[in-house]
Amino acid sequence: MKHHPDRNKNDTGAEAKFKEAKEAYEVLKDGDKRAAYDRFGHEGVRGGPAGGGGFGAEGFSDVFGDVFGDIFGGGRRGASQVFRGADLGYEMNLDLEQAVKGESVTIDVATQVSCDECSGSGAETGSEPVSCTTCGGVGQVRMKQGFFSIQQTCPACKGVGSVINNPCKKCHGHGRQAKEKTLNVKVPAGVDNGDRIRLSGEGEAGRNGGPAGDLYVEIRIQPHKIFDRDGADLSCEVPISFAIATLGGDVELPTLDGNVSLKVPGGTQSGKIFRLRGKGVTTVRDHRQGDLFARVAVETPVDLTDEQTSLLQKFEKSISAGGDRHNPRADSWLETVKRFFDKIT
Repeated sequence: MKHHPDRNKNDTGAEAKFKEAKEAYEVLKDGDKRAAYDRFGHEGVRGGPAGGGGFGAEGFSDVFGDVFGDIFGGGRRGASQVFRGADLGYEMNLDLEQAVKGESVTIDVATQVSCDECSGSGAETGSEPVSCTTCGGVGQVRMKQGFFSIQQTCPACKGVGSVINNPCKKCHGHGRQAKEKTLNVKVPAGVDNGDRIRLSGEGEAGRNGGPAGDLYVEIRIQPHKIFDRDGADLSCEVPISFAIATLGGDVELPTLDGNVSLKVPGGTQSGKIFRLRGKGVTTVRDHRQGDLFARVAVETPVDLTDEQTSLLQKFEKSISAGGDRHNPRADSWLETVKRFFDKIT
């Protein structure tokens, strides 16, 4: 731009330097020319488009057209442009058991498929698309302004490079039609909430013979009535009776592999967590085996009979008579409260 003729009128030296820059660009952007220059110098590229011929306004427009075309994706294209189909997304709802064990799930996906009447060409049977006369089949046109030329998508063929004079009656010339596809998705064991499964080529059909997009199935695991999941680990709450918490005993605990027996020691407090190793989830990525964390909740008896109430009252009197030996946490808490109020007063 420093040596551009528009900025240096009547300066032949600037024009010569601009020509050198153009020649250098022509060599650098072409792999063959660059290799020839590296081996033979100027002699290796002399006589080509960069080394010979006059240097006029068309030369300026060519170099800038090539530069901006390469940068912005224009460039010189073939006679028939193809376009990849769009990717699609689908949310799959799974139960926890389905996600942990893995299974095949059938889904219905609304998408755009290649028209079965015209095989995706968009033209009526017996006819075919013809080269666009506006752009000459390249899909782009150049708009010249002085020394510059700007390349843009052809307004007649929308960049395809061809036009359809006799469109297919089923797809109206689009080459694609809306359809609901039924797919079988193999869900691997151990998938977690938010994981995605990619089905290559199951997205929307491409245009003008282009490849289809992909389908991304995103996993959504529904809340479970018993378990909560955190990666490879599971957790649950297990209600136990007052008697079992006090005296100890065995409690039947559910797992994803069936029930197991949990041994609860005597004097277990509500909220204590027991860890069952290897009873969690095997992850899909690193195949790590998680654990199950069971949090016990001591259940308070309800709807007591008169006899039960009387027995419980006698039991409470007996416990209170024993002092803090039977209720260490309660007595310790009361002592803490007492010290707190002593400080305030």
